[in-house]
Amino acid sequence: MTRILALIAALAAATPALADEVTETLQSALQAYEDGDIQYALDEIEFAKQKLMEMKTSSLGAFLPAAPDGWSVEINSDMNTGLAMMGGGVGAEANYKGPDGQDVKLTLMADNPMVASMGAMVANAAVMGMKVERIGRQRFAVQDEQILGLIGNRVLVQTEGDLDSAKMLLGEMDFKGLGNFGL
Repeated sequence: MTRILALIAALAAATPALADEVTETLQSALQAYEDGDIQYALDEIEFAKQKLMEMKTSSLGAFLPAAPDGWSVEINSDMNTGLAMMGGGVGAEANYKGPDGQDVKLTLMADNPMVASMGAMVANAAVMGMKVERIGRQRFAVQDEQILGLIGNRVLVQTEGDLDSAKMLLGEMDFKGLGNFGL
């Protein structure tokens, strides 16, 4: 517990200019600990963790491509609720609709146990009878109306829907940046 609180103190001290909710909550946790209120300190740490996960989720969502001209996009803001039931991690999801009826759902998942198992499937796609394609410098497994790729060995990229439109959207993504997400 003292290590966690030392880390909290270091984080709070390292960001004095960022008088944000996370910093205030971490400082509150430290004060509660110093006052002997362990339960409140734990509650504040959990609240700060939730806020940090929201920030991380938002930064992952920034990798979703913008809707092409004439298209619409709807962001699924409830994605992380489902991930919590699958072992945690962060995710971002968008549904794209094209002017000619093309529909593509694009999902990004990071730091989730499911990512590792899906990564094994992508790595062995040819053996499993799936087609392997490259988009940019990334390798993707393609089957039916689904494309799967593993970026940086920790971010799963998945599309469902019109394959040509999905490939176009994937071609707009910053895979190098996505591979460094959260590092």
